[in-house]
Amino acid sequence: MRIEHLAIWVHDLEEVKEFYIKYFEMKCSEKYTNINKSFSSYFLSFEGASTRIEIMSQPAITELRGENSTSFGLTHFSISVGSKRKVDKLTEKLRFDGYKIVGETRTTGDGYYENVIEDCEGNWVEITE
Repeated sequence: MRIEHLAIWVHDLEEVKEFYIKYFEMKCSEKYTNINKSFSSYFLSFEGASTRIEIMSQPAITELRGENSTSFGLTHFSISVGSKRKVDKLTEKLRFDGYKIVGETRTTGDGYYENVIEDCEGNWVEITE
């Protein structure tokens, strides 16, 4: 068994797509649109990886917001960038570009070198080596 994909409702499909392509070098599928349901989506993936992220948009979706760390449900997802140096470099690029660093870089008790950032719509992304 494996996780095939995670799905995230987003407000601005194109902005979120560009964020993950720019900062995480993800590849993007062709846009899927269901005109009858006013639904659109893209699948994002890493070269050679089978797990994908689906970003979806539909005007009828209502907003449910809370502090990610204190609400039930998905708190964050993690993207491994391959090294501590790459964690540091990407974090500083995101900080410079104005994205919020929710949790500064640290080595956790279980040995992960990581931090947490907010993407362009406030979803929490853990960046790890």
